[in-house]
Amino acid sequence: MSDQRPAIDELISIARIARPQGVRGEVIAEILTDFPERFAKLHSAWMVSTNGEIEQARIEKAWLHKGRVVFKIAGFDDMTQAEALRGVRVAITSQELATLPPDTYYDFDLEGCEVLTVSGETVGAVAAVEKHGGAPLLKVRGAGKEHLIPLVLSICVEIDVAQKRIVIAPPEGLLEL
Repeated sequence: MSDQRPAIDELISIARIARPQGVRGEVIAEILTDFPERFAKLHSAWMVSTNGEIEQARIEKAWLHKGRVVFKIAGFDDMTQAEALRGVRVAITSQELATLPPDTYYDFDLEGCEVLTVSGETVGAVAAVEKHGGAPLLKVRGAGKEHLIPLVLSICVEIDVAQKRIVIAPPEGLLEL
């Protein structure tokens, strides 16, 4: 475990504790990562309370159960102690993120990106990434309008998360919707 406490904006939530599970201090949590297999190898994590306090915790054990993850966290040994973890986010630093394949991005890397057309016209900024099946949609807000732009290579022709910039070649009519 590290002695260096990260700033809250440097942490990425991978689970949110819902409630105690059982009588030995375990908690069940909603999974907030696309890589749930990471929990089997997780030995420590940052706990972010609902009021923003950050503490590092040792994970004694973690396992998947019915679409959620169950944690046994050191120092929480009964249901009463585990109740104090309700609502706490389990987080990691960006250095602990899984490496993504090419042309794949974390949602938080896309949020805030400026969106421009290939001709240089500003469309707006990515406010969120929505997933409803098919291709994810970039929710882009700008100039009093909101656009939903499919996150596909034929439309999003250049994505530079380091420069926070996405260049699109929108099909005719996409920006008029």
